[in-house]
Amino acid sequence: MKRSLLKMLTLALAMVLAFSFMAGCGGDDGNKGSSPGGVASQNKGSNSIVIATANETPTMAPHQHSAVAGGYMNILTHNTLFQTNIETLVPEPCLVEDYEILNDKQWELHLREGVKFHNGETMTAEDVKASMEYAREYSSYTNTYSNFWESVEVVDDLTLIVTTKEVYAKTLYDLASHYVLPKSLLDSGNDFNANPVGTGPYKFVKWTLGDSVEFEAFEDYWEGAPAIKKLTYRIIPEGSSRTIALEAGEVDFIVEVETNDLTRLEETNGVTVINKMGTAFNHLAINNERAPFDNQEFRHALNCAIDKEALVEVALNGAGTPVWAQTPEMFEGYSEDNLDSYDLDLAKQYIEASGIDPTTVEFSIICSDDVKRRSGEVIQANLKELGITVNLESMDLATYLSTVADGDYDAAIGGYTTTNMMSFIEGKFTTKSIGGSNWNRVSDATIDDLYIDATTDLDDTTRVATLEECSAYINELCPQVPMYIVNVVRAYNSDLQGIEVSASNTLRWQYVSWAE
Repeated sequence: MKRSLLKMLTLALAMVLAFSFMAGCGGDDGNKGSSPGGVASQNKGSNSIVIATANETPTMAPHQHSAVAGGYMNILTHNTLFQTNIETLVPEPCLVEDYEILNDKQWELHLREGVKFHNGETMTAEDVKASMEYAREYSSYTNTYSNFWESVEVVDDLTLIVTTKEVYAKTLYDLASHYVLPKSLLDSGNDFNANPVGTGPYKFVKWTLGDSVEFEAFEDYWEGAPAIKKLTYRIIPEGSSRTIALEAGEVDFIVEVETNDLTRLEETNGVTVINKMGTAFNHLAINNERAPFDNQEFRHALNCAIDKEALVEVALNGAGTPVWAQTPEMFEGYSEDNLDSYDLDLAKQYIEASGIDPTTVEFSIICSDDVKRRSGEVIQANLKELGITVNLESMDLATYLSTVADGDYDAAIGGYTTTNMMSFIEGKFTTKSIGGSNWNRVSDATIDDLYIDATTDLDDTTRVATLEECSAYINELCPQVPMYIVNVVRAYNSDLQGIEVSASNTLRWQYVSWAE
């Protein structure tokens, strides 16, 4: 049965690939295509760059969303107190120049001197304090990383002391999520969607809804003015259209590479492709507050009935890793205890134990792009073998995010990217994250307690052991259906230099330039 389904899905994929190749030309020497002159950018001479992305941000305001697309925009216009290292993902100072741990609960932060906001104001500790207070009070999207502190004390213009509520092992990671905004604009009620003023390397210029977002280099940026003077994100929802635009030199960089075009792009002269293991954990989020997903045995049945290898092949063209565990394998605190496997007979046993007649079950999966849709089609075919009817519903990203935040859905294909196990468990499985990134809407006292135990333990050995216990418990609870870890896949004009993308999808455009 498994081989038969995989064979059919693979055949379908091959047909898609065939049509993809009809749209362009192939190559014969690795990363070199048949175009003798390579891809000629329309932007190189002007020190501009155009980036193709599939999804439009729901807002430019950094505290008002949890969208990956919005994050790409936010790191252009704003800096955070700390940032994760591109290679190690370990937090390192950003707007903070250095820091001192005064005791288990107090952190003294020393800010960089002379950092300018886009409106010409100089950043001070008062701006940092006001921004941290704003992030805590404004939205459920941001208060998951804002509730750890008890107080923020301004010592002088460049020094502040953050006191945590408890001993907190995740302090630097959470501070790496804190964007700094001008206190004067916070006090005046500035609309940061229309006017996203920050300290980042690029200033917001214009947002043409459904089409593009434009930025210009901030010449007073504290690290020095970026070499790329004009940066434009173009919204191109359809994957093959992004590929064609890069081949034609209309865009210079693709964020969401259509994986069905991956081989084609790798063989195109003048195009460089990044394809490496990432941290983007993708899953079928199932609303644990709704029947039949409130039944643990039924959730296990779904997990056992879905072919994760077929998902990777059909949805990602192989550019990913199938996963069965509820938490990411690359993080300390991972556990292989209580894992399911692709086993239709075991799925039927779980169904029987659940007491649910699968032929009476019909639910919808919401999707926001082509990859999610293809994943949904595999899941739809898999669950049909159990007698379960699955409907697929596509919607734009803003509607999709609003729907999952409100809990008004059965299931949704989504992903979550972070840099450590503590943040992953907090975001996906703790009660406080319901309405934010806990799309499964699971509320479980054991998870909440183990998470607190881990984050209040500064001993690495015992903290990791607690995280392993928590991961094993979540595997047993099975609040979602893990699908795959998506590779970080990017494609860009080979004349661009300084391109470096982290496993968590971060790229800092201020270090990018055109080759001479």
